[in-house]
Amino acid sequence: MLATEGVNLPRGALENIAPFIVDPEDTLSEPDDRGVRTLKSGSVRHVRTDAGDMVVAVVRMHGVGGVQWGHNERISSIWRSVADPTVGQRTERTLAAVRPWTGLDADGREKHFAALASTVPDRWALMMNAEDAADALKRRDRVRPYDLEEDLVLNGQQDPGMYVPQQVLLEQNPERDADGNPLYPDSYWAWMAVRGNNRTQKRQSIFRLTSGEVLAGVPAEKLERDGDEVVCDPRVWLPEFSAVLNREFAETAEEGLDPTSGSRARRAAAIAVVDAHLVIGTPTPQRLYRIVQMNNRRDHVHPPLEFDALDRSRALGRSVLGMYVAQQVMDEKTAEVLSGLAPIRELPDASPDMKVSELRDLRSMRLLQELFPVDPHKRHLLRRALSENPPSQLKTGEINQRARTWSALTSESYPTPWNPRVGQVFSTRAREGFLLIGRRLPELLAAADTDDTAFDELVSFRAAHWLASFGIIEADRGSLDGQEAIGDAGERVRRSRRTVMNCLQALRHDKNRPAAVGLLRSLAAAMDDGDRRPWRVSGSGKEMPGREMTSLWFDTTFPKDTGTRPRKAAAPSLSPARTATVPGPGPGIAHGSATALPVGAALPVGAAAASPARPVPSASATAPTPSLALSLPAQATSPASQKAEASDTAEEPVTPEALVDRVEERIQRLHAASGELGDLLGELAERSRVASVAQPIARHRADVAVRLLNQSLSRLRKLPELMEDMTEPA
Repeated sequence: MLATEGVNLPRGALENIAPFIVDPEDTLSEPDDRGVRTLKSGSVRHVRTDAGDMVVAVVRMHGVGGVQWGHNERISSIWRSVADPTVGQRTERTLAAVRPWTGLDADGREKHFAALASTVPDRWALMMNAEDAADALKRRDRVRPYDLEEDLVLNGQQDPGMYVPQQVLLEQNPERDADGNPLYPDSYWAWMAVRGNNRTQKRQSIFRLTSGEVLAGVPAEKLERDGDEVVCDPRVWLPEFSAVLNREFAETAEEGLDPTSGSRARRAAAIAVVDAHLVIGTPTPQRLYRIVQMNNRRDHVHPPLEFDALDRSRALGRSVLGMYVAQQVMDEKTAEVLSGLAPIRELPDASPDMKVSELRDLRSMRLLQELFPVDPHKRHLLRRALSENPPSQLKTGEINQRARTWSALTSESYPTPWNPRVGQVFSTRAREGFLLIGRRLPELLAAADTDDTAFDELVSFRAAHWLASFGIIEADRGSLDGQEAIGDAGERVRRSRRTVMNCLQALRHDKNRPAAVGLLRSLAAAMDDGDRRPWRVSGSGKEMPGREMTSLWFDTTFPKDTGTRPRKAAAPSLSPARTATVPGPGPGIAHGSATALPVGAALPVGAAAASPARPVPSASATAPTPSLALSLPAQATSPASQKAEASDTAEEPVTPEALVDRVEERIQRLHAASGELGDLLGELAERSRVASVAQPIARHRADVAVRLLNQSLSRLRKLPELMEDMTEPA
């Protein structure tokens, strides 16, 4: 095989797959004059992809062969990416980067071969990666409309899988026995499933083996041996395992096959031998990883079965980057970093002084410019990779697809991925591409108070991802179900439904700008400080250490109805110095009526509630239910209160000291009123019980009162921050 034109496979990879090849004579030619045999022409295929070409051998393979690949893009989101600058600081699951396999040629010179290589800490990590990949693929396979394992038992495997060789090296020396001999090898060859990961897993499940065992060794008990050793060499364990299966097959009756509970050997008969495509060569081995991924992508990106939204978007982005490399408009190293296969510090523009937030920003902004380019050639390549309309005719759906791709790839640099729809914030003007001002993130944050361009760039291209990474905002889910939060006092508060664009518009509002700049700086500081929870900021943008940002705080500080458009109607305010009386129900309104009121309407002061706009049944038509009026009696005015009221009407200038006195007086009265309101509600409950009235407050009146209370709470939450800003240090 190695003498076949176009084959540049390492000998170790060939030795590993050879035991799994069934009837190898059928794929080889007769010896030539020198006794050399090559692959028959019918057993060799040349495959072209947008990332490069490869040579594939078509063989018959033992059904237990192949290994599930952790680098399968359908499950890429379960791993922490090496493109996250914080990877290595914690113990989250990561997947070692794949690199081209390097060896010596016949002349002793170092060169790349058609294989991949990676490194793991130890054999345990090697096994866990294989098991994690298997578990993730099982979860993905649950959306399949049929049982794949039963189908394989009944019908065999109809389509061949594709496998690429990879050598995995252990960083730590393997354990040794009592004589000092290593118990396990220090490196493992395996043929990873590029296409057919689910089929590989299900076949091995039928055989009652796992990919981890095929990769790193089969326990002796599964070979019906005594002892607890692990047999790593497939040239040893595969013949023994086949012999066990053959005995089981001979000992079981030839009855009707039960695909779920039949004997293992009978269930495995249909997939005992399967067709397989083995990647054995490429003229550009340094790009082999990208080539094999590109070949698999076209089969799986568009149908909904194989990829979820996050993995599909990442795969589409990697298709674009792979095409850029193949067309020589991007270097390989940059593409690796942007694809999530290499650390950000390997980008040419990265400098040693960059912190985590700036490194993440560097990669995200480079991705943005590659997915929304101004260069005509890149626009053409994007159209090919994503099957788009011409650049001048891009539709909103196509722009959103690019935005989701940008967002999904950006999230690889963060601890936890978010819904990629968070990135859908661009209009059709994005078809022209984005040109950034090119300033570093610390400069933008420092200038955002007064520099409109810097502020707009931060809000437009950074804010959504930063907020989503800390769970402060999320993509609109289309309903309010479950969108509740816990307030500062422990109460459950239903959040307002809002889009990501609405959140950004609230940040852009002129009166919110100081707080918005402070918010962005606080988020960046939290990233640089180990991705801790970010601190809240005051209205002036001052950070408040120890008080964590929450989604409810964001909604309160940057409310939904704040934006560039004016409100349709201003809500009347309630003076805290006046008596509040909740009006009784209007004429003809029965208890339990659900008369609608305008959202945001305030409670009228000292007047009856307005009659409903629509007709309501008369008292003769509807039997009224008793309803008690809820009113707040006027409080006795204290001397201090009288003094404060007098100062309110005085024409002489008010000094800061007098304003401080007023603030203290209002707080005292507010405190007393809140306690009295609680007492009144308690008294109302008691009197209602005596009068046998279960629900004494009419629905529409409760809605108005509760809305006013919530508005008051929203205002009150901001007051401690305002006071802290004007308070001398302790």
